[in-house]
Amino acid sequence: MGTPLGDFVRAKRDSIQPQSLGLPDHGRRRSPGLRRVDLAARAGISVEYLTRIEQGRDRNPSVAVVNALADALSLGPSERDHLRYLAKITGGVCSAHSRPAPPSRDVRPSVRQTLRLLEPGIAMVTNRLGDVLAHTGGFASLTGDAGLLDADGPNLTRYVFTDPRARTFFADWDAVADEQAFDLWRGPSVESAEWLTAQLAPVAGPDFTRRLHGHAIPPRGVLRLNHPAGPELQLLRETLELPTDAQQLVVFLPADDRTAQAIDRLRRPHGRLRAIS
Repeated sequence: MGTPLGDFVRAKRDSIQPQSLGLPDHGRRRSPGLRRVDLAARAGISVEYLTRIEQGRDRNPSVAVVNALADALSLGPSERDHLRYLAKITGGVCSAHSRPAPPSRDVRPSVRQTLRLLEPGIAMVTNRLGDVLAHTGGFASLTGDAGLLDADGPNLTRYVFTDPRARTFFADWDAVADEQAFDLWRGPSVESAEWLTAQLAPVAGPDFTRRLHGHAIPPRGVLRLNHPAGPELQLLRETLELPTDAQQLVVFLPADDRTAQAIDRLRRPHGRLRAIS
């Protein structure tokens, strides 16, 4: 049985072309990507040890080994952080499958006040499960016509994978789907497991299941929206982590003048904060 760490290392190795690391091409192979022997040599470990890590038979590699694998795989900063997180999970330092009760869905008064100060801007408070816990009137102006806020308890992950309108609303639907699946995988496991089993997995289908265990770090570039009113919007996202609450405050900013002008036309005259609890 594999481990999150082993699965990630193997998936990343399979995605790397030897030429990109200055290694010779050994011709056609049964499996894609970098050979295990080449990765082991770059990391300074034995092939046997790398095999044990990838197959989940070694669950406690040292910090030095984890860092060596990160260097050998040429990981970027976010991928390095994720690799360290997976090493902790695999080693039992912070189990992803035995966390305490799910975090509260309540939004602190000071966070609500922050949202009020951001009006008429576009902002929301969410968690890694995709629950939209509170938002500004500007957020409602941007997303309301697309159906995201139709449900009593709006959830971005459920919307992305189960509402046909999402595939039109998000111009880069595949990238957004990768983001939501990754965030859910990193979310509180107790709540995630119950929600996945009872509600999301039965209706989200293979698009969701494949992404949930894909171990790809989403780049989170410019968010492109096909707004029902007509204009294509390009938005930058700034995310403020609220670790005590296991929530995030996400602010959406126009990426260009055309988007800024379109948003001005979409905003309601008197945007109000809407909180969902």
